[in-house]
Amino acid sequence: MVRNSKSSSTQPGTATDEQLVELGRAVIATEARAVSALAGRIDAAFTAAARAMLACRGRIVVLGMGKSGHVGGKIAATLASTGTPAFFVHPGEASHGDMGMITAHDVVLALSNSGETDELVVLLPLIKRLGVALIALTGRPGSTLAQAATVNIDVGVAEEACPLGLAPTASTTAALAMGDALAVALLKARGFSIEDFALSHPGGRLGRRLLIKLSDLLHRGAEMPTVTEDTLLRDALVEMTRKGLGMTAILAPDGVLAGIFTDGDLRRALDRGVDVHAVRMREVMTRECKTVADDILAAEALQVMERHRINALLVVDRDRRLQGVVNMHDMLRARVL
Repeated sequence: MVRNSKSSSTQPGTATDEQLVELGRAVIATEARAVSALAGRIDAAFTAAARAMLACRGRIVVLGMGKSGHVGGKIAATLASTGTPAFFVHPGEASHGDMGMITAHDVVLALSNSGETDELVVLLPLIKRLGVALIALTGRPGSTLAQAATVNIDVGVAEEACPLGLAPTASTTAALAMGDALAVALLKARGFSIEDFALSHPGGRLGRRLLIKLSDLLHRGAEMPTVTEDTLLRDALVEMTRKGLGMTAILAPDGVLAGIFTDGDLRRALDRGVDVHAVRMREVMTRECKTVADDILAAEALQVMERHRINALLVVDRDRRLQGVVNMHDMLRARVL
């Protein structure tokens, strides 16, 4: 704990940069020790708590007052986003009707450093009457809450990081870390996958990258720019302009993909001085073009485009028949990037 002393005390507005750095580092060191001490408490109580939460047929109802309430809200959110349905209930509101949110199929996770928080203690008989498992995270194993709990996990700390020894600092960090430990243990035990995480986070970048299939972005049918190997370059340019994708696929007489022609190919052809009114596509197209199947993620297709530094990608079936086209602008619009 950071103590007031003649060497470290400062008057308001008089702290030096060095003193601020010293105080900040002392806080981090104190909280790091508090979290490190938790490793030895991942024991039978932790296992029992995890088992009770895994067996829960309802939801994990998290309770906590004050700073413990803020930590409890974060723990509930972490549980819910990693495969364990959970929500936070304010203990004060629980005494005035919100106890009805807790059912006999739920498990209660209660946080209190002292284990004597009045708003929690008054709920204990009601929780017992429901017959639900009560998991407590407390700093005092002998407290009322700890003794009433089905399982108590000790999250006590040797000292707070607050110079006054009053503001919850190291104790809330320890409780939060233990909540994360439970959430991740449950995640692994449930076999929660990256895809499951994406379904819980559809609005986030990871969710979009893992949920959007390439097939969701493809231009198909009449939207695909296509010409044949015998098409004049001038006519191919008309097709490219009309479809607006910066490229056109080149098809062989039997309909199989023969190659691609892009804006880059056009620049190279013009540098060679070709006659756009006379040259045919077989003379200027790129035959060895990159293709993919349509059953991959859009993010995987993006990786192919980035790796080969191309702005468009052709999607073909097993017989190399064109199924669709996609370009970098489609990725940007879908926010896959």
